Amino acid sequence: MTHQIVQGRPISQDEIDTITRLRQEHPQWSRTQLSQHLAQQWNWRNGVGRLKDMAARTLLLKLHQRGLIDLPRPRNTNNNAQRRAQVALSSEPELPLDCPPITDSLAGLRPLRLELVNSLTQRSHVRGLLVRHHYLGFGGAVGENLQYLVYDRCARLLAVTVFGAAAWQCAARDQFIGWSPAQRRQGLPLLVNQQRFLILPWVRVPHLGSHLLALLEKRLCLDWQSRYGHRIVLVETFVDRQRFAGTVYKAANWLCVGQTSGRSRNDRLRELEVPVKTIWLRSLCPDFCQQLKTPCPI
Repeated sequence: MTHQIVQGRPISQDEIDTITRLRQEHPQWSRTQLSQHLAQQWNWRNGVGRLKDMAARTLLLKLHQRGLIDLPRPRNTNNNAQRRAQVALSSEPELPLDCPPITDSLAGLRPLRLELVNSLTQRSHVRGLLVRHHYLGFGGAVGENLQYLVYDRCARLLAVTVFGAAAWQCAARDQFIGWSPAQRRQGLPLLVNQQRFLILPWVRVPHLGSHLLALLEKRLCLDWQSRYGHRIVLVETFVDRQRFAGTVYKAANWLCVGQTSGRSRNDRLRELEVPVKTIWLRSLCPDFCQQLKTPCPI
């Protein structure tokens, strides 16, 4: 029986036929209803038993993009620009645009407090800050992810950061780890990506960035295990080399293992050029390569 690998999961023709049959039997179902039904049918849950609805929805979208299934039209027609504008406006009252500069020494700010984001209000606040102040913006995180707000000893907000799913493929990273495509499919859940790291523009404190990375490293493993029921052993991030030298990661003992090819993962025809980024990794355990190549069940 032939299988297709979609989002790290082998999908058989029988499963594709099942999705097609469900679409025919329940034409009124939304994409959410379809993904929830499939996640329950496949018993697709994370380590703490939560239904992986968003992962199933993403898998359905990829099958749809490949022409293997037909999905109903999305019911939410707002485009990304509208959503970002709405998020920014909704977050506006929580933090004024004109904030007084924070120029204390790092010692004067400590101890710092890392607040794990849990509520929808906090998530909206994180999105609003990133849309307004991060050069990449932020459309929100899906799938397994952790977000943090960072405060100083006086409860002043200093920074935000988001960790989520690792890149599916990255030649320099994969060569450094030394895993095969099959090992990558199995081990990728043990690797996470720091998708956004923003020190707010009015915060100008030497050595703050590397200190925050060290604090996050200590928290990340425990929080990920607690929320998703499995461990992580490696963190990656991609730094636009035209904008940044990666100094903060070097100071925090991250390792630069190469650079991206300057091609988008959605550029199947290899016609789109995107900024070249340096690839930085930080291990969370001594034998991370071995664990990534021979992962235990999670």
